[in-house]
Formats: sequence, structure tokens, C-alpha cells
Amino acid sequence: MRIMVKDITGSQVPVAVYVAPTGARAASAGVFLTLAAHIAAMAPGTNIGAAHPVAMGGEKMDKVMMEKVENDAAAYIHSIAERRGRNTEWAEDAVRKSVSATAKQALELQLIDVFAADLPQLLKKIDGSEIHLGAQPLTLHTSDAQVKAFPMTWRLQALKALSDPNIAYVLMTIGTIGIIAELYNPGAILPGVVGGISLILAFYSLQSLPVNYAGVLLLILGLVMLILEATVTSYGILAIGGITSLLLGSLMLMKEEFPFYQLSWSVILPVVVLGGGLTFLIVTFGVKSLRRRTTTGSEGLIGMTGVAKTDLIPNGQILVHGEIWDAISEEQLKAGAHIQVTSIDGLTLHVKPLLSGKKET
Repeated sequence: MRIMVKDITGSQVPVAVYVAPTGARAASAGVFLTLAAHIAAMAPGTNIGAAHPVAMGGEKMDKVMMEKVENDAAAYIHSIAERRGRNTEWAEDAVRKSVSATAKQALELQLIDVFAADLPQLLKKIDGSEIHLGAQPLTLHTSDAQVKAFPMTWRLQALKALSDPNIAYVLMTIGTIGIIAELYNPGAILPGVVGGISLILAFYSLQSLPVNYAGVLLLILGLVMLILEATVTSYGILAIGGITSLLLGSLMLMKEEFPFYQLSWSVILPVVVLGGGLTFLIVTFGVKSLRRRTTTGSEGLIGMTGVAKTDLIPNGQILVHGEIWDAISEEQLKAGAHIQVTSIDGLTLHVKPLLSGKKET
């Protein structure tokens, strides 16, 4: 704010600050910038004031430090208002007492120069006004001025989007999952690349936000526990701990209570539900695969049924799965009898008579 005020007061081009549209306000640092302008204007339904200094990040200042900061800000705004011939008493009260004023009141209090409904009206009203750039007077000719907008560049728009706490939250989640997946599957490459980029972008976002790092650690711990649940037998304890840690980390991530700093539940819940749901699916598929009977290799023959090719007294040969095997039967069987494989000993199968009602596999 001080750098901007310094640039305005030292500018060789007239600077007008226009508080608009209706519903806008010039509060806190905005009061300093408005009073510092060569031309100060406000639209109907706007307000100005409440410039009492606060600590960055919302930390508490002790009494002595608060007095120093308040006195410094009051003296600074007094000098700004005095330089532009504006109401110095109200300016100090805006800092010390956090007073505010509507657009009409601001005009009456000599805080602003113009009351204008829109930009064309503003340009017409300030046409012919005389201002001072240093010691030289300058007359403005703005009635037919060409208006050129300078919107935020795509780069700044991208950086602004990254500074959204919800975007930072999602990026950190994706980054952590990607890095852990790469560590579990070295050489997969894609998870590591996506995870690394996402984590770096998340760190950029977090450095511009009032982050509670206990919340960050809880988020990472929660994701790690959810991933471990798929590889460690914990009977659901890791999954429950992971979901709990994710929720607590989401709630604790931001220090500030301002709404624009808080994570949206529409972002938190999908991330937690998706993480828990994927873990549940992985565990479910894992359990099913463990319970499923082996279908490949020699172990896959256990439980299969076939037909005795020769008499088994108790040794002989059987036909199983289209293959002829040497077999030993628990009891004597005739050729053509239906059998079931019970175990394997090298290249010899142990079989028993097939109970009635079972079909050959």
C-alpha cells in the first residue's frame, strides 16, 4: 500500500481513484489510496473508511506495538490528506476509530472530489478540473477522453486461481497421492511427474495463504494411511484413521476465519469420500482375489474333477483339464470313474472319488 501511495503521489500523470460500482468500498488500505489520488471519486451506494491497522495473518499485537503501528498509520494518512487538501481529522479517525462514510457523506466531508454514477459521468465532471503535479498546475480535458481498459493478464489470472485455498487443497492431495504411488511403483513415471508438479504448485499456493502446517501434516498423514490400507492388513483401522486425519486436516488447514480463506465443503467432502471409496474398492478387490481359487499353475488343479483313465489300485492315470496325470487314489477306483483332485505331490495328483451330483470340470 505504501509503495502504491508513493507511486501515486510521485506520478507525472494525473491519477484518479474511482470507488465503483454500487456496493463497492474503499476500506483499510483503500482509504489511503483514495485520499492519495489527484482526483478521488465514488459511485452511489459505495462507502469508505475502517482503516484501523491489523497484523498480517491475524496475529495479536501487544499494546505497545499496537500503539506504535496506530500512531504511524494515523500520521501517514494525515500527511496524505493534508497534501491533497482533504479532511485530515476524519482521515485520522478512520485509522484510530475505524469510522466510515457513505459516498454522499464523503463528498460533504471533503474526502472526495466527485460523486459520479458511472465512468462517462466521472469523465465529464472532472473535465476542466485543475490539479497540481508537483508545483505545476494542470487542467484536465477528459470529456472526450478515450477509455482503455487494462485487464489482468492471463499469467496473473492463473496465479490468482492458484492462490484459491480450494485449488491448493486439491493440488496438494493429487501431489501427495502421485508421489506415494511413484514410490510404491518405481518406474511408473506418470504418477511421479503429475505428483511433483502438483506439489510444487500447491506449495506456491500455500505460501500466499495463512496456512496452519499442522493441518498440512494431517492431510498428508491421512492420504498415506489410506494408501497403506491397501497394502497393510489393519482390518480397517488405517482407513478410519486416514479419513479422520483428512477431515481434521481440512478443517485446520487455514488459520483465518474469513470466508474467502475457508475451504468449501463441496471440495472437502468429494476428496474425502473419493479417497475413502477408492481405498475401500482396492481392499475389497484384494480380499476377493485372495479368496478366489487359483486357476493357473499346478495349484489350479486342486479341486478340479476328471475321469480315471486306468484302474487306480491305488496308482494309475487320470484325465484332468484335458491332460493325463499320474495319480494316487485314497481308495481303489475303476477306469472311467469320476474323481476330484485333493492335492499335488510333484507330478503326481492325489485324488478321491467324486461325490454324486458334482460335474466334471
